[in-house]
Amino acid sequence: MKKILVTDLKEGVVFSEPVYIEGNNILVPAGAAVRKKDIARLHAWGIEVVETEGEPVETGQNGKKPSGGDDSKTYDPADFSPAGFTPSDISPADQATDSRKKPASMISLPEVQENKGAYRSYLDLIERLDEVCGNIASGAAMEARSIDNISGRLLQSVREERNSFIGYILGGEIKGHEMAKSLVNSAILSALIAMELKMPNHKILQVVTGALLHDVGMLRMPKEIVEKRGGLSESELQHIQSHTLYTYKIVTKELLYPEEVGLIVLQHHERWDGEGYPRRFSGTAIDLGARIVSVADAFEAMVSKKPYRNSMMGYQAMKNLLSDNLRRFDPDVIKAFIQTMGIYPIGSIILLNSGALARVIDVQPTAPLRPTIRILADEFGNAYKNDSGDMIDLLTEKSLFIARAVDPKEIAEKNVK
Repeated sequence: MKKILVTDLKEGVVFSEPVYIEGNNILVPAGAAVRKKDIARLHAWGIEVVETEGEPVETGQNGKKPSGGDDSKTYDPADFSPAGFTPSDISPADQATDSRKKPASMISLPEVQENKGAYRSYLDLIERLDEVCGNIASGAAMEARSIDNISGRLLQSVREERNSFIGYILGGEIKGHEMAKSLVNSAILSALIAMELKMPNHKILQVVTGALLHDVGMLRMPKEIVEKRGGLSESELQHIQSHTLYTYKIVTKELLYPEEVGLIVLQHHERWDGEGYPRRFSGTAIDLGARIVSVADAFEAMVSKKPYRNSMMGYQAMKNLLSDNLRRFDPDVIKAFIQTMGIYPIGSIILLNSGALARVIDVQPTAPLRPTIRILADEFGNAYKNDSGDMIDLLTEKSLFIARAVDPKEIAEKNVK
């Protein structure tokens, strides 16, 4: 498959084989001319490269194929306006004939209802773990039983409300309790990976427990180092890296967890290529639970807003994991993570090739680029509230594909203008 820069695409060129976007989404079929608006869409979607196994063939004047060609094969989705959903997209005539058309200010993301059972469970897990973190920070004596209760409830909740919990991680609805929230989110993601890997239940519980505790050693670190913005000195960096040893001691000596849980927290910063810490283990010498928590922790860190940076979209975070190339992460764990989360994780806001805006509500393990979505606003700017938009399975709707992921902040910014 040859890669072609979008900047090198010319209007009217015809390829002997289909031209694809992101692997399996057709831009134009074989024998169809690339049109000016096709190139404009690619620029608007932020796509820099397309792929094809074909070669450019002769074209006629003004981009028309030579006589005898079958123009009916030309791929022709609805035009997309790079300006997005703004009042200027809707003409006064359109507004007069269709009162349902709405400008961008009417488009809003789905709101989390705090009275929903899943949300209440998620919040309760964070609040309970926050109490545990407070006790660990103060050095107060405590039993592992309270943590076991959180682990069991979290695993049960993930099995019952998987999609909701993934959405909460990407949505970032809860403010405060930053350490506890990060640990709970990592534990949710770790549970999903462990289940995808078909680990036995007692092993999954160990992974969840390790994920819930993997950074508690940071609670015993000097705040001036933990909260420092900017670069760390060599001695400060070594101090931070020692948090895995602090955590191991807390988990095995104070909470009396078995070595299986201790290895998870001790090794979650080891790297697949052997360049991690504290022991520079590599490959399968690293405990599997630690390899799982490493991926979950990295993804959670990317999608969560930090004091020193904004959060990253789920799609971009997933692309970063995919580009690891056997440096930090176990490739089998990455594969399991993609199968359970999709390339566009649940809760992601995406733009379709039709120009419609949608939210991912479920993923297809065998087709990570073809999730199930719910329309938030159609190609004409009609906004749907309270999840009333159409639900579409992209695995069966072959004419539609995801053009790009949309940062929710883009929508928020349009709504306040």
